[in-house]
Amino acid sequence: MKNIKISYTNPGKGIFWQESTVESMELPEESMLSVIYPEETGNVIKGFGGAFTEAAAHTYFELSEGVRERLIEDLYGESGLRYNMGRIHMNSCDFSLGNYTYIEEGDTELKTFDISHDDKEIIPMLNDASKKLGKQPELIMAPWSPPPFMKTNGEMNHGGKLKEEYAGLWAEYFVKFINEYKKRGYKISYTTIQNEPMATQTWDSCIYETKDEANFINKHLGPTFKRAGILEETKIFVWDHNKEKAFDRIRDILSEKESSEYVSGCAVHWYSGDHFDALSLIRRKYPDKEIFFTEGCVEYYRLAGASEVSKAEIYGHQMLGNLKGGISAIIDWNLLLDHMGGPNHVGNYCDAPLMKLKDKDDYERKISFYYIGHFSRFLKPGAKQVVATSYTDKLETLAYINPDGERVEIVMNKTDEELSLKIKEGTELFEMTMEPHTIKTIRYTV
Repeated sequence: MKNIKISYTNPGKGIFWQESTVESMELPEESMLSVIYPEETGNVIKGFGGAFTEAAAHTYFELSEGVRERLIEDLYGESGLRYNMGRIHMNSCDFSLGNYTYIEEGDTELKTFDISHDDKEIIPMLNDASKKLGKQPELIMAPWSPPPFMKTNGEMNHGGKLKEEYAGLWAEYFVKFINEYKKRGYKISYTTIQNEPMATQTWDSCIYETKDEANFINKHLGPTFKRAGILEETKIFVWDHNKEKAFDRIRDILSEKESSEYVSGCAVHWYSGDHFDALSLIRRKYPDKEIFFTEGCVEYYRLAGASEVSKAEIYGHQMLGNLKGGISAIIDWNLLLDHMGGPNHVGNYCDAPLMKLKDKDDYERKISFYYIGHFSRFLKPGAKQVVATSYTDKLETLAYINPDGERVEIVMNKTDEELSLKIKEGTELFEMTMEPHTIKTIRYTV
């Protein structure tokens, strides 16, 4: 083991991403170990990112230019989270200033299609992120609702379904949106059919039973993408909802013979619990399909009383478990919110890793920001997961090998105990201590 570096976060002591080095040794002792097996490789990392919602972009442009520059560095810069991906919404979502679409209501020919709404704040924020990154973030898109006239309930909110007579038109709407972003220099690499397709929400939502989603993919969206020549350019993912039903959804859709040509993967959220084994099941059953984590946040209605450390540990636990389960990309929810956890046009407020301060031209970094960074800063695109054992379930561990051969292990201690740990690969190891409620990222070469 050479060049052993440790990035250390201890919120209780106000320590965030503190760097240190240690030396390896050869010891016969075989206790308190985490053992790395670099030859046992698994899923490959695509990257990390967050959502360019209208709420995030609107809050971003409430800040002065200098503060915006610092914020984008925190997200997409080398000294920050080093994000390389992002999520965008087609039409409005709950974290928009209100309901909107890109056509005039009732336009069955899409003659009025116009995404100038996104040109106001969403695309300018994307421009700033792209400039900082040196290229565009790799984008995944999702709709929250078709236009009202295309739906059974005649509105964007409160669920409803896509009317079958408008399914072809809605597929063409996807292509229009993708092409308009392309004109502005942005390739959309992935799309899902619908955000949270089994949730009737007070905000923008639309219900797709399994048969509805399969029908839309196989009869409309897939063939439309194929005719437009974008099926390889913009890959189609299913589900985009909580993990406990993800395997059922992708299994049932892929049971139809046309689906395997059109479906490239599955997207999941975390709101109904861990269900990490469901991800492993998808990976075992469909190894040629990818799994992306596309949304998670600390919801105020459910976790308002949680401490900031507990909120950060939710992120750490979910990221560790999701990556172990086979997820290859993790995309957080809003990149930025205001001090209330919005704006949100139905009052569905939540937390975000970066939040604008009340009545101040500045923002705060939540502890969750630093916990995310223990993954996104050090796991590079192309990193392969390897096996990392642990002597105790009190320490959550995960290990990867970066494309340059660097080993990366992430270790989190959520307990109130101080725990010792020796990290071993081959005949060499080194010792360290995991203080209560801390997280560390260890990198080394061999």
